[in-house]
Amino acid sequence: MSDRRTAPGQRRAREFEAFVTGAAGRLLHTATLLTAEIPGDSPRARRLLLAALAHTCAHWDRLRDEDPYDHARHELVGRFARGAWRGGRTGGGVLGRIAPKDRLVVVLTLYEGVPEEQTAALLGLPVERVGTVRRRAVAELCEPPEPVLRPARADGPGGSGRTP
Repeated sequence: MSDRRTAPGQRRAREFEAFVTGAAGRLLHTATLLTAEIPGDSPRARRLLLAALAHTCAHWDRLRDEDPYDHARHELVGRFARGAWRGGRTGGGVLGRIAPKDRLVVVLTLYEGVPEEQTAALLGLPVERVGTVRRRAVAELCEPPEPVLRPARADGPGGSGRTP
């Protein structure tokens, strides 16, 4: 016996599964850039993505005219932003040299291609501020990293390790 309510539920599950199959890789990369973790070793990014996808799944039926990717990205960014202003810089990943709030702007505008006006609205910032943060962050990323100074070893090249 077939229940009429089961068919829409199965269709909904197939639609969401297809969405995840197509979008999860890019969303995970976005989350990895935001968290400044190393790709493949990104537990924070995976948690962010899982929470964003769970939220998107829960609201799937209400996304009639809305792009599910935009919805999931908005949720991902929102979850990251709530913790970003408390967090500091992290050492790994390509964007690890810039502050978390700067990463938000760089990832949204440059990687995701979200216009500055939409980025400003999403983050609650003036449009001018978004442009300033983006330019400053890109300039910081273009600068060579400061060298790590290590103490000289007495037994290094040209040294015997003994004092005369």
